[in-house]
Amino acid sequence: MTRADAIHGLIHPRSIAIVGASAELSKINGRPLKFLLEKGYAGRILPVNPKYPQIAGLPCSPDIASLPEAADLAIVAVPAREVLASIDALGRRGVRAAVVFSSGFGETGPEGLQLEQAVVDCARRHGMVLCGPNCLGFVNAFDKVYATFSQYADGETGPGPIAFVTQSGAFGTAIAALARQRGLGLGYFINTGNQADLDFSELMDSVIDDPRIRVAAGYLEGLEDGAALIRLAQRCQALGKPLVLTKVGRMASGQRAAASHTGALAVADTVFDAVIRQYGVLRARNEEQMLDMLQALAQPRPARGNGLGIATQSGGAGVMMADRAEEVGLSMPELGEATRARLAEVMPAFGSAGNPVDVTGQFVARPELLTESVVALLGDPAVHIGIVWLQLMTAHVDTLVRIFCEIRDRSDKPFFVCWVAAPAEALRRLNAEGIVVFSAGERAVEAAAALARHGQFRRRLPLAVDAAVLAGVPRDLHDGVQPSVQATAWLSAAGVPMAPVALARDEDDAVALWRAIGSAVALKIESPDITHKTEVGGVVLKLNDEAGVRAAHRDLLARASLAAPAARLDGVLVQRMSAGHLELVVGAQRDPVFGMVVMVGLGGVLVEVLKDVSFRHAPFDTDEALAMLAELRMGAVLDGVRGQPGVDRAQLAGLLSRLSHWVAAMQPWLAELDLNPVLVGASGPQGVDCVMVFRQQGEDPRFPSRPALPASSLPTRQETDR
Repeated sequence: MTRADAIHGLIHPRSIAIVGASAELSKINGRPLKFLLEKGYAGRILPVNPKYPQIAGLPCSPDIASLPEAADLAIVAVPAREVLASIDALGRRGVRAAVVFSSGFGETGPEGLQLEQAVVDCARRHGMVLCGPNCLGFVNAFDKVYATFSQYADGETGPGPIAFVTQSGAFGTAIAALARQRGLGLGYFINTGNQADLDFSELMDSVIDDPRIRVAAGYLEGLEDGAALIRLAQRCQALGKPLVLTKVGRMASGQRAAASHTGALAVADTVFDAVIRQYGVLRARNEEQMLDMLQALAQPRPARGNGLGIATQSGGAGVMMADRAEEVGLSMPELGEATRARLAEVMPAFGSAGNPVDVTGQFVARPELLTESVVALLGDPAVHIGIVWLQLMTAHVDTLVRIFCEIRDRSDKPFFVCWVAAPAEALRRLNAEGIVVFSAGERAVEAAAALARHGQFRRRLPLAVDAAVLAGVPRDLHDGVQPSVQATAWLSAAGVPMAPVALARDEDDAVALWRAIGSAVALKIESPDITHKTEVGGVVLKLNDEAGVRAAHRDLLARASLAAPAARLDGVLVQRMSAGHLELVVGAQRDPVFGMVVMVGLGGVLVEVLKDVSFRHAPFDTDEALAMLAELRMGAVLDGVRGQPGVDRAQLAGLLSRLSHWVAAMQPWLAELDLNPVLVGASGPQGVDCVMVFRQQGEDPRFPSRPALPASSLPTRQETDR
């Protein structure tokens, strides 16, 4: 049996053993049996407990070895101290999947973590997969599998088009209950618990292929395997199924102590947010916004653009929603001439035939006014999603339900109803008709934006590192800050435009290099222990005479020795003065979750103050690089301000894309990289200064014979956290 087979058996079992089953069906170890019987599970149920000859009319085995068959799934509901023996016995009996409710493992500290690892090791020896421990299990509503003790299973749990996987049991149950209140059916509800074996990505991947599932949703508190999440996102995109995530801990992540600006700015949540957006994942701020998105995405009509059309009985509400639409990236298009003509035929003289369309309250007396106005609005080629706003109307539920059903039937575009203080009867009937209803205008707009973003995301095939870049990666590498001359040469060979640089060992070398350049030069201190040169006065600019070059060489060495007495001084760099009216910072870092990420930002030496940066997972193409530039808050500066010329974004995008391929190829070695500044002038962008730090992690896959560094030589968390 393969791991995939075992996971399939976990989620779709034909037989379920309940280890530690209780005859008291209200207890944690009795509730799964209660749910399986009440909900009509069609497979075989095999209780295990030496206390009972039978439970609820079912034969009960005294121990695991006595099971009449090797169940597809075992529910383990025994104290933590008994879990290891239970897993071993299940493995010996031939069971290949288990969900472990028991707590008392990694969540309790080092001893619990040691026990948890022993359980996982035992399971893997037997080829068994585990969900949990310390989890409340899962529900497969399609097959009526209730391997859970969750309160969610106490109510109606009819299947629906959403797969929901959560790392939190209690909060996940709350989200599931709220989904039920909104009439959103969960086909799968899975709590991962401690994720000792199966994690979020692997469990979601096991259910996303189900053709009955249209949307995937997840709640995350942490992430260790970024590559698995990326693969899941790509799988969802290939299937055309949106993935919506809520992740907490947005502000609590600590910065890594870093030699580069990139490392200082690459806090965990910033990188997480950028990478999931890169791969088409939609992020919700909280559980309510997640459910709003799910309502929009679970309805079957796609958005084929980002044009929003609004019809309202309140001009003020229309303006508020239009403001929010612009903020979240939707357009409010002007309506075409044909649409305006159709609206003019039905609109009252005091209404508005623009966008938003203000139908006023006249539609109460003339229902066709609302119907024809919204149908005309949705018929406009520039409108891709519609929202109808109204309030109260308690006495007109029948009329409005009929109107919204007619609008639905006469258009093939998605539209939402925003009904403020809607009567409960209206919500029930519209939900039964598959019409999405929100209670607030901005929530409806944000849900529409999620639908539009999913529809517009450009599906990307997985991008491999450019073969030529991979072939040119050097072999003779060592840990630490790399010499600037060598680092510059490597990047230039990879197609990254870099200003040439040379090392002067003494004053005479510096003068000779200046004469060879034949124009003004910059001198910079070169030391593996001084990565931010300006902070120690280690840069002198615009030198163009022998006396100045000699004096600068002496001053730089003296300043560096004074500021950092223990620093190793290799000499002084000599470099032609570069021209450029705009300073950028470009960099890369090996993120502990996602691997190599590339950053671009505005601000030069002030980048850590301005924090106007954008990240992407490497490698990526020039289109993705252009999207990075578009995300910068001060991106308008790239197009020219106050008389300064604009820059060629395509050239910048090319630099970023080529760099992304090189850093991806260097992932086993490269820890941090800063090009600061990158000067952009008439001739294009050029890196002027480079900080490159190597720190090998694991075996270099390009050169398998090269031994990996011992773990003791790698930085600890305490060493890398600020």
